[in-house]
Amino acid sequence: MIHVSATPVLALRGVSKRFGAVQALTDVTLEIRAGEVVALVGDNGAGKSTLVKTISGVHPVDDGVIEWEGAPVRVTKPHDAQELGVATVYQDLALCDNLDVVANLYLGNELSTAGVLDEIAMEKRAKELLDTLSIRIPSVRIPVAALSGGQRQVVAIARALIGDPKIVILDEPTAALGVEQTAQVLDLVERLRERDLGVILISHNMADVLAVADRVAVLRLGRNNGVFDVADTSHEEIIAAITGADDNAVTRRKARTDQLKKEAGA
Repeated sequence: MIHVSATPVLALRGVSKRFGAVQALTDVTLEIRAGEVVALVGDNGAGKSTLVKTISGVHPVDDGVIEWEGAPVRVTKPHDAQELGVATVYQDLALCDNLDVVANLYLGNELSTAGVLDEIAMEKRAKELLDTLSIRIPSVRIPVAALSGGQRQVVAIARALIGDPKIVILDEPTAALGVEQTAQVLDLVERLRERDLGVILISHNMADVLAVADRVAVLRLGRNNGVFDVADTSHEEIIAAITGADDNAVTRRKARTDQLKKEAGA
């Protein structure tokens, strides 16, 4: 059982963001603690990407406060977020296909001794990191272009851990992956939780969300529309919060199923 601390590592308090006349976020509150996975869900245009970019320093907030370990902080550029301990793995992964796994893991953070790249140290630490995360790839010297989609995703996540962050943001990490590759990535998300990291998981896939998240935060039209404990909620309740309607195909199907069960038991 992972201990989840009382004080959030990261908290957004009443955060708002505008782009000209467009109000992208309005009075949004979110808390992420060490050792928990919080899924951020919402329809297209709900504000998920904007929220992630405010946390990662791409879009400074217009109103509200970002807190880090209980104290207000200024996050006005990506470097600020990285310095605090926020690592973001975007959907495009930004891996260099022609470079091997070691070079990708240390891109921009290369280890050197007396001005010379320390390839041996980087390879050793890369292997250790992948081993501790139970990431299996044929070799750390294989070009990233030769890896499967799932392997590329876990390498991108591993790279985010090089700087020893406390919060990891994963943007649609299982999009376009097959069943087996998705399972590989979700296993890694659970291992991030076991390492006492706070994880923000952005996903459209409710099965993935319910499989690994502890809590689900719903955004609708740039506002909070509920935070649900996965242990105490249902797929239908989350869908209703996302769509803003209790009556939709998912809830109707559940109602029909419940009615059939009731009739069968009568």
